[in-house]
Amino acid sequence: MGFADFYFKRLKDFQVKITDKPNKNLKYIVVIPCFNEFNLIETLESLKQTKKIKDSIEVIIVINSSEISSERIKQQNIETYNETLKWVSKNETSEFRFFLLHETNLPKKFAGAGLARKIGMDQAVCRFNKIDNDKGIIVSLDADSLVKANYFVELENHFNKKPKTNAATIYFEHLLEGVEFNDEIYNAITTYELYLWYYKKSLEYTGFPYSFFTIGSAFVVNAKTYVKQGGMNRKQAGEDFYFLHKIFPLGNCFEINSTCVYPSSRISDRVPFGTGPMVKQIINLKDKPFLTYSFKSFLELKILFEQVESLFKIGKKQLEVVCGKFPVCLKEFLDINDFKLALEEINANSSNIKSFKKRFYNWFDAFRVLKYLNFAHDTSFNKKLLIEESKILLRRKDKKVDELNIYQMLELYRNLD
Repeated sequence: MGFADFYFKRLKDFQVKITDKPNKNLKYIVVIPCFNEFNLIETLESLKQTKKIKDSIEVIIVINSSEISSERIKQQNIETYNETLKWVSKNETSEFRFFLLHETNLPKKFAGAGLARKIGMDQAVCRFNKIDNDKGIIVSLDADSLVKANYFVELENHFNKKPKTNAATIYFEHLLEGVEFNDEIYNAITTYELYLWYYKKSLEYTGFPYSFFTIGSAFVVNAKTYVKQGGMNRKQAGEDFYFLHKIFPLGNCFEINSTCVYPSSRISDRVPFGTGPMVKQIINLKDKPFLTYSFKSFLELKILFEQVESLFKIGKKQLEVVCGKFPVCLKEFLDINDFKLALEEINANSSNIKSFKKRFYNWFDAFRVLKYLNFAHDTSFNKKLLIEESKILLRRKDKKVDELNIYQMLELYRNLD
């Protein structure tokens, strides 16, 4: 019996696609969705050139297309598949193995990054299940990303020190200069990454406990945890965000900042939202300033999150007093979302402050945070210039930012971690 047998019994359509016997010391399986890619070999070369570790590694590449993909995309996938097969035959070793899956005609309702990632991750769990290794680590990477040479060394160091880790995000940086793209694209990716940092650090400043990046090319998850939480979803985009926010409430989630993933800065329409579409959007709006959520809206969230512990077993009259002191916008949002009723239910099912806080943030989760921010900017706040709001947050961390350009601002944010 393997640790994931029950999981696979519930997956009616699951098929074992890799029949080779896994090494007994298999510890890491990298899963790479690949759709209409031209530079997959660069990613594989990057992995191959990493420093060696004691444990065995596998890489599962899911080259995929949907039933409505164009003939051009299907042909590109075939070329990528054949080119990669040749590369694997020359570069694979007994301790660093590569497996290619060519998934064609996936149903248009589900086809996309989420389904491809799920196919690969389910196969990874199957591999670990064959050797009953519930501590195996599934590594999520993209087909247009590179990794630092110490990538696996630092993963190994982390899991040796913190073996109970459920999931971890990996530090990432987009390349901001070079000859691969023009200055317009590098400027756009700088803006986009600064936005990601501003959002993440602003949320962290509020005291929200799950202020992690959710980048598909830069996270790892324990196989047992993957199974426990029902596996990856099939969303066509944003699958990483939804999946990881199922994991974070379990605790034992960390950030690995001692290595680096380098996602591509390119324009792309492979998914409806994410890096590629955002870069394209920023370029198309180059004559307009890039706006983001006002930092003041995060300060309102901070007021709420600072009160969380005081809400444990709070009486109705006292709750009225507390809520009466909330800013008008926040109070309206809480009323619309039946906050008092939700709090009553949370308290009724919480025997201690630890369970109360977990239930509270299961209710006021990352999705509700986004709903609040959008509500606040529809009703009470105007979106502001990204670079100016980013400066406000950095000043609160005693950083001198008045004369900095956007590249220097981003470097400051990167150095915070």
